Order: sequence, then C-alpha cells, then structure tokens
Amino acid sequence: MAALRNRPVNLLFLDIQMPELSGLEFARLIPPETRIIFTTAFKQYAVDGYKVSAFDYLLKPISFETFQATVNKALEWFTSHNLQSTTNEDRFVFVKSDYRLIRVALDDILYIEGLKDYVRIKLAGGDKVMSLINMKRLEELLPYPEFMRTHRSYIVHMTTVHTIDKQHIYIDDEEIPISENYKDQIAQYIEHHTLA
Repeated sequence: MAALRNRPVNLLFLDIQMPELSGLEFARLIPPETRIIFTTAFKQYAVDGYKVSAFDYLLKPISFETFQATVNKALEWFTSHNLQSTTNEDRFVFVKSDYRLIRVALDDILYIEGLKDYVRIKLAGGDKVMSLINMKRLEELLPYPEFMRTHRSYIVHMTTVHTIDKQHIYIDDEEIPISENYKDQIAQYIEHHTLA
C-alpha cells in the first residue's frame, strides 16, 4: 500500500486469496485510476471482481497467449484513454483532408457521418470537413459520453442535440438515426440528463 501511494501504478495484477487481506478488499483501497487484472484459481470470485471495476479476470493456470491478449487489451485501453484525455483537455483535433491537416474545435462539431472509407464532419455554421479516417478511430479519440455513437454510421456531439425520440436524434434540421445496437447506451445517457 505504501509503495502504491508513493509510486502510482497504472495496471496491477492481483491475486484474490492472499494472507491478511483479500485481493477484493485490497482493490477497494487503491486509487481508482489503477486498473486491476485479477489472477486467481477460483472462478466464483469473477462477479465480485467486476464489482470492484476489475479490468479483466484471469483464471489460473494462465497460458501465455491469454496473458498476452489481456495485456494487449489493456495497452489499447490506456492508449485510447490517454488520447481521449488529451483531446478533451485541448478541445480540438487535427483532421487530414485533401493532403492538409485542418484544426477542428470539438465545440464546433455537430455530428460525424461515416461514408465507406471517409467520414464527413458536420460543423456549426454549415461547414463540412471530409477525411479519410475510420469511425472506430474517431470514436476512440473523441471524449465519451460527450461524443456518442448512435449508429454504425454516426457519432453525435450530444451537447448539440435539441430533440430525441425512440429512433432519431435531431440537431438543427438534421435527423440522425439511433440503431438497435446503440439504443441502450443512448437511453442511459438520456436518463442521466432527464428531470423526472
């Protein structure tokens, strides 16, 4: 515990059955920014592990392939999380368009539409920026839940939304679909922002 206080850790591999203090109890005491991967021989603790926001849960004996896949997943998460934090602090992104880099302020983005290999970024004031980037990459880069996927072809800047119904989001005169795959996360977002 003293070592964690003096030298913060990003990722901690933690057993569950330990002397004096269980891994689950230990997990509740460490800073929330430290992500935990539980390593244990007892699968009955899996649900408890996720209750303390474990990043993953590895059952012993752990094969090298399983270990490597989990580490790769963690690295991807940290890379994505760091990019989102930087983008959120700076409040802009650079977007490649016609062999140039165009600076786009996050607050100017209304929504992003995927068009096969390209995306079209619709900006306040009616401007549009076309870029050769995929939707998944943009989704990783933009701060969540300020920007949310509503459909495989749309990412919406939720602060610009003025009306929502069961199947659509409305921004100015634009009607953006909500697909079945994203209905639950949109419903949760609405619930957190609704006066009952």
